[in-house]
Amino acid sequence: MSDLIPFNKPYFSGNESRYIEEAVRSGKISGDGMFTQRVHRFFEEQLGFRKVLLTTSCTDALEMAALLLDVQPGDEIIMPSFTFVSTANAFVLRGATIVFADSTALNPNMSAADLEQLVTPRTRAIVPVHYAGIACDMDAIQQVADRHGLAVIEDAAHAIDSYHRGRPLGSLGNMATFSFHETKNIISGEGGMLVINEGRYDARAEVIREKGTTRSAFHRGEVDKYGWVDVGSSFLPSDIIAAYLWAQLEQMDDIQRVRRAVWQRYYHALAPLAVQGIGLPVVPDYATNNGHLFYLICRSLAERTALLAHLKARQVWAVFHYLPLHRSAYYAAKHDGRTLPWADYYGERLVRLPLFYELAEHDQQRVIEAVLDFYFNPA
Repeated sequence: MSDLIPFNKPYFSGNESRYIEEAVRSGKISGDGMFTQRVHRFFEEQLGFRKVLLTTSCTDALEMAALLLDVQPGDEIIMPSFTFVSTANAFVLRGATIVFADSTALNPNMSAADLEQLVTPRTRAIVPVHYAGIACDMDAIQQVADRHGLAVIEDAAHAIDSYHRGRPLGSLGNMATFSFHETKNIISGEGGMLVINEGRYDARAEVIREKGTTRSAFHRGEVDKYGWVDVGSSFLPSDIIAAYLWAQLEQMDDIQRVRRAVWQRYYHALAPLAVQGIGLPVVPDYATNNGHLFYLICRSLAERTALLAHLKARQVWAVFHYLPLHRSAYYAAKHDGRTLPWADYYGERLVRLPLFYELAEHDQQRVIEAVLDFYFNPA
């Protein structure tokens, strides 16, 4: 039997070690060094984000967004149940009540159809999550937000280099957050980024990111000393992390080309599963595909369990994704009791297949054949 095909393998483009050494030799490896500034310029000048700040994780970027909104105990935040726990935790830490929205029948993204009825006088923000790098229906979401004066915070952890009607995801809400975790397209091991699309948040964001101090302004010579002026935390990553990330960004076009090709091979090879009632990813006409992840939707929980066992026996490591948060041990009792049938549907049936830059075609073919054998040639 061939070696195990992992679910993910972090990509090393080649210049990461050299840039890390450069950062070390520069004598400044704490935050906001030369590589941090290069990364900031890349996103602001080449991708057109208004202002960005690197953070130690996407989770930290979400926590910064909650602080910038001044979320208070009892405020309500609308978000999908089908998401990673960080989306909710950032606001729960501020005392907010999470109001979960269901997914769509089309894909796991948050449904905009029922948003209006979830809004109350306590609602402060809507947090759409662009699952698999595929855009939510941002037009409909923004319309609800505008009618009620709500902030929109895009959780774009999956969504680098993906678009909604030609605009990059992350540029649509008041703020947005990205992840550079090793499972993402562009990585730094751990790492994240806050995108700020409204100038009124700029100055305070820098203060919050630097432990509640005016340190950033001090280093630019804008103030003669720095002090503690607000709440904050240590959200600023080392320049060593930024150095690794810069090497990745230099190769982003190539990384994206390869990942999209892997995604397309899966899609075309597994298209026959549709006759068996197996779901494949759906990309609406307003969205693009950034090759972040490829999933299948099984017909039942039992079938998914059997498929994962079958793949494991074939030395293929696949995973399921996610347990809906309204059913989590921590938040189930706090949920308002509404049924969320589509979140449950994806929670019980979705399988993610291996997808990474160095997934060789012959290994991907092994994955494809293992899946097809499960459905068309059962033992």
